[in-house]
Amino acid sequence: MSKSFDSAGLTFRQDYFDDRAAWAALVSLLDDTFGIDIGPLQQLGGPDPTSMPFGWFAADDALAANLSAFAMPLVVNDRQINAAAFQSGAVRPPWRGRGLYRDVTCKALEWCESRQFEAIVLYTDKPLLYEPYGFRSLPMHRYCGAAPKPHSAGKPARELDPWNKADLALLKEALKTRAPVSDVLAVSGNAAMFLVNTQLDPEVRLSWLDAEKAVIAWKAGEAGRFGLLDVVATEIPPLAVILGRLGEGPEQVDVFFSPDKLDWRGEALAFDSGTAFMVRSTTDLAPASPAMLSPMADF
Repeated sequence: MSKSFDSAGLTFRQDYFDDRAAWAALVSLLDDTFGIDIGPLQQLGGPDPTSMPFGWFAADDALAANLSAFAMPLVVNDRQINAAAFQSGAVRPPWRGRGLYRDVTCKALEWCESRQFEAIVLYTDKPLLYEPYGFRSLPMHRYCGAAPKPHSAGKPARELDPWNKADLALLKEALKTRAPVSDVLAVSGNAAMFLVNTQLDPEVRLSWLDAEKAVIAWKAGEAGRFGLLDVVATEIPPLAVILGRLGEGPEQVDVFFSPDKLDWRGEALAFDSGTAFMVRSTTDLAPASPAMLSPMADF
């Protein structure tokens, strides 16, 4: 990890999100590299306030290499974990092979260690890149099964639009006070990621259950299927209530997190999204049963 690197012609910066030009450079880097536009995040409340970016900038203000860290508190096996996450890791082609990514990774690890995070998590399609730093892959599982009979009593849900000022305020308040969607594996705070993920996938629908004060993130699947991505509430309502409020009567349900709070059981199936979920921790941190983080917490 102490190998030399070539930073000729570049300037290192960290904690640069308050600089509009530097933020635009990160937006450009991620769009060019992954086809992901995080620009809307600024209009939805901005980056996570705990974020710490580490980047090498060229003379023309282009961002040559970057990796960002931020606090990502987790619940694992009913225990609160003081965790961090890595995201926005990329290097532009002209600067690859110079050791820049190794350098920003080491800087991010040092920052996390100085703040005594118990674990660091990340998603990547290149798990071998992170194994030398002590990261290991954890399998991800979704749950599938027959839908419960919808509980139709109560006020119907209404659609939420994050670009509506009142709906955005409601979403932010719900995210601020949310309970973990699962006691097996879940985030306990991820407002920025949840909001930006509503924009990255046009199929995601958000609905508000007024009586339960719950935000439901879901997808209408193929004929007869329903996909539940996340539930944001102080108390997670049963799946039958969720379906009833939404007016959905599917035959099959796919739940993309452990359903231990839904009063419903399904079969755990391996979930392959093309990326690995990796963790680096001081202890053997792993869910006691098959699980995955909600896609709305994807970073």
